[in-house]
Order: sequence, then C-alpha cells, then structure tokens
Amino acid sequence: MLRQLKSAVLAVIVLTVVLGLVYPLVITGLAQVLWPHQAGGSQIERQGRVIGSSLIGQDFRGDPRYFQSRPSATGQDPAVTSASNLGPNSARLAGEIRARVRAYARRERPYDSGLTDADVPVDAVTTSGSGVDPDISLANATIQGHRVAAVRGLPMALVRTLIAQHEDGLPGDVFGPVSVNVLELNLALDSARGR
Repeated sequence: MLRQLKSAVLAVIVLTVVLGLVYPLVITGLAQVLWPHQAGGSQIERQGRVIGSSLIGQDFRGDPRYFQSRPSATGQDPAVTSASNLGPNSARLAGEIRARVRAYARRERPYDSGLTDADVPVDAVTTSGSGVDPDISLANATIQGHRVAAVRGLPMALVRTLIAQHEDGLPGDVFGPVSVNVLELNLALDSARGR
C-alpha cells in the first residue's frame, strides 16, 4: 500500500509540473512568438496609448457620429462580463426587446426612411453572451451607415467602403455570418474625416 501511495504522490507531482507549469509556459511562449498581437489581448494603440481591444466591445451610446455596439447586460464593462439570464419565454425580455426595437428605429429612421421595425437586425436589440461583443452584423452596420454618413457629412459610398474593409468572416456564412468590428470601424471613420 505504501508503494502505491508513493506512486500516486509522484504521479500527482509529475503531472502537476508537466501540465500545470511546463505545458502552459510552452503554449504561452509559442503564442507570444507566433501571434504576439493576439496573445497580448489584441490591443489597439493610438499615439502610444492603448485605447481598447478589438476583442472587447466599447460603449458608443449617445454619440450619433459613431456606429453603436450591441446592447450589453453589463454596460460594456469587461470586468463583469455576463449575459442576461432571461429566457425566451420571459415577458420582461420581450418587453426589453420591444423597447430596444423602438429606440433603434427612432435613432435610425430619420436617416433611412424605409426602415421598418421588422428590418431591425436581431443583434441590434439582443445582448450577447459575454456582454462585450465587439462585432455587429453586416445588416446592422449597413443600416447605421446612413446615420453615420449623414451626421459626419461623409459620402455614403465612403462609409460603405469602410464597412466592407472591416468585415470579418467568410461569404456564405461558412463560419457564421459576416460581422463588422465596431471599434476598428469607428477608428477608421475618425481617420476618414480628412478625406
């Protein structure tokens, strides 16, 4: 029995060192060498200052010059990522979604007169699982593009080009629908002001 106990303790020690220390260090080192930007949190810098991450949604509410991120159960706070626990049969969730549809349509309809409540994309009125989703759907970006172009005084063709340049995904929904990174698109808009 003592022999089996020694073997068990030795196995725990060896496996802890190999799988708890060596393996994570090797994988972390490889990631830092092969994909340093992603391993460092995909941080976006401007003028030597980190302004965000392409992996974490930002809150642009209240500024009509910018594309708006998905609604967030956490207010886009990456320290407390979570989703709403309301299920599909929840009357409260249904009410929240109806209110978000009205708010979205109220914000976008002056710039896209043909927009109906039925045209509002799902991601514009539902929260993501993390609460800090950095992307919106292509349909959502296209609708918001009318407002952004009008408020900024930019040609719609330029805004469409910027949206297309920030699309992520493969055509045909091979790995999910095409999405657009909101922070990167908004930064591109700020850079396009001089054009």
